[in-house]
Amino acid sequence: MNTHFRPQVFLLWLTLFLCSFVSRSYALSTDWLINPQQPEAKVQLILSGEINPQDKTVTAALDVKLSGEWKTYWRSPGDAGIPPVIDWKIDSPNGSKNLESVEWLWPLPHRIELLGLHTLGYKNGAVFPLILKVHDLNQPVALNGRLRLSSCTTICVLTDYDIQLDFTPSQLKSDTNASFRIDRALSTVPALMPDTGISAEKAVFDPVTKQLEIAAQSTAGWNEKTDVIIDGLEDISFSLPAVRTDGSQLNATVDVSSWLGEFELKDKNLTITLINGNNASEQSINVIEGIVSSEEVTSASLILMLGFALLGGLILNLMPCVLPVLGMKLSSVVQAAGQKRSKTRQQFLASAAGIIFSFWILAGFLFILKITGGSIGWGIQFQNPWFIGFMVAITALFAANLLEVFEIRLPSFMSTKVAEAGDDSVAGHFVQGMFATLLATPCSAPFLGTAVAFALSSSSFELFLIFTALGLGLSLPYILIAARPSLLKWMPKPGMWMVNLRRVLALMLIATMLWLFSLLKAFVDIQWLALVMLFVSTLLFTAIVIRFKPNWSKAKAVSLALALALSSVALTGWLTGSLPRNQQQKEVLNWQPLNQAQIATLVNEGKTVFVDVTADWCVTCKANKLAVIDNDPVQTLLQKDNIILMKGDWTRPSDEISAFLQKYGRFGVPFNIVYGPDAPKGLPLPVILSSDSVVNAVNKVSSQ
Repeated sequence: MNTHFRPQVFLLWLTLFLCSFVSRSYALSTDWLINPQQPEAKVQLILSGEINPQDKTVTAALDVKLSGEWKTYWRSPGDAGIPPVIDWKIDSPNGSKNLESVEWLWPLPHRIELLGLHTLGYKNGAVFPLILKVHDLNQPVALNGRLRLSSCTTICVLTDYDIQLDFTPSQLKSDTNASFRIDRALSTVPALMPDTGISAEKAVFDPVTKQLEIAAQSTAGWNEKTDVIIDGLEDISFSLPAVRTDGSQLNATVDVSSWLGEFELKDKNLTITLINGNNASEQSINVIEGIVSSEEVTSASLILMLGFALLGGLILNLMPCVLPVLGMKLSSVVQAAGQKRSKTRQQFLASAAGIIFSFWILAGFLFILKITGGSIGWGIQFQNPWFIGFMVAITALFAANLLEVFEIRLPSFMSTKVAEAGDDSVAGHFVQGMFATLLATPCSAPFLGTAVAFALSSSSFELFLIFTALGLGLSLPYILIAARPSLLKWMPKPGMWMVNLRRVLALMLIATMLWLFSLLKAFVDIQWLALVMLFVSTLLFTAIVIRFKPNWSKAKAVSLALALALSSVALTGWLTGSLPRNQQQKEVLNWQPLNQAQIATLVNEGKTVFVDVTADWCVTCKANKLAVIDNDPVQTLLQKDNIILMKGDWTRPSDEISAFLQKYGRFGVPFNIVYGPDAPKGLPLPVILSSDSVVNAVNKVSSQ
């Protein structure tokens, strides 16, 4: 027997012996898994050995290989198919251990057409990167999941694979082969690609044609291999895009449908994947309704927006801002009941012309701001203290006129005859129509915001066209009386009630005057403002008292007027929140100033952020606050620890807030939007809030 010592054999056994102890520290992968029901497919879970100690994550991937013409699907399959999914049974007693979550990353898919169906997926399989987040890197991880994979040719097979793998993250070592396969897959994930200057600008849905248009930019220009993939909503299907490029600009139009029938895309968030050759970009974008630029849908959308503007202007008659003016309209109707039809037509058409003319002035003002790069929006003239002061004076004069303290007359140099006609003249009704428009602008109404957003983002011709339609909508009651003066016969017969009506309308205008006065607190020290309000109110009430009590002494009249003025100013201060904090009910909700840069950080921490963009002059904002935000169940919901409240104050001009509004296709307030882990790009709310809309939005964006 040969007993000579052989060094080579000894070294071989020593190496094998040592490897048996250290093999546990190498990266692990499962064997190739094959389901007998689908022999054309096999899957393998691989680990690269890379860990991130700070995030407590482990890099892995699911490798799917399919033979022949077999394919599997992307996260949004298209016309048919089911995307692959793994149930890790994290909360199950027999499921995965020391595993917090798994992020599935999707490489760029290919468009596949078969039998008239257009799908998104991967022929011959794909490598899907997985980011495993664990609780403790130094403790063993037990993966115990079930993969459900759909693979198709002319037929489809749905198969399950049980995936089991145990490892300790801190003991993993790099696996070169696995790292190469995973890194190659990661390089094709659009969400992880470096910034190549590709970005989506807006998504526009036309509810008439059921088409969606995506506008995008590429700083390097677009090449022939350009595509747009849209997903992010369940039960909604998007057709193949009709892509048009012009230099750096891209416009893609798709047909939208749903097997459920009717659907709504406005204010929804879509995920847009833009493909430009080997580069791609993925981002979430909010859908705007009606703002389109493609030649195929511009005409239909313009007609739709004109309809929205007409309807929005009509509804504006019923908003709180316009109630005093609506009362003046009723007063005009009463006065016109006994006069000739021709004169009635002239007066009401003059009022309608005044309304439309004011909308043209607003359109011209916004057009100038637009071409000079200024901030634009609905109601922004109330950010100017001189305009508010002018409205205070006009409102006081109209109130005094209704109480017959004096009659409003135009300057004699304009027309002696017209001046003599006074308030009952055509010019007087024209001015009344202009006043109605100016007083209406602090309010927003359904359809109004959509029409204004379309107008402000369109050409100058469309801007004036939309604002003309808004004016026609607001003046529709006047036009109706002018067209059918016979409607006045349904009015009650003249009597004392007419005098009482004028007095009630005058009180409404005095209340409006005081509210307008209170808006100046953003520009003037509150003490000085209170003194000016008191002085003007005392003059007005003195004139009124003297008008109704001419036999009173001046001292007695002034004393009563001063008492009325003091009461009115104090009541206005209390109602508008101008009194010191200790004289009012304390704010229950904890608001902080709007900070756009902080929103993403808070959402990443799992917080929900509720943003309220408002203004002191926005009556609709106040209505939302009183009726919804400051009442249960919304108030209690917004006090939860995981909800952060931010308020953007647009009372005074703010480029930051204007840019924030325009980012979401809005040009006026109120604007409310909710951000959360399930909607990091934000979920906008309707202009007029309801408790259900706020509660549902907060619950939808928050991780449950």
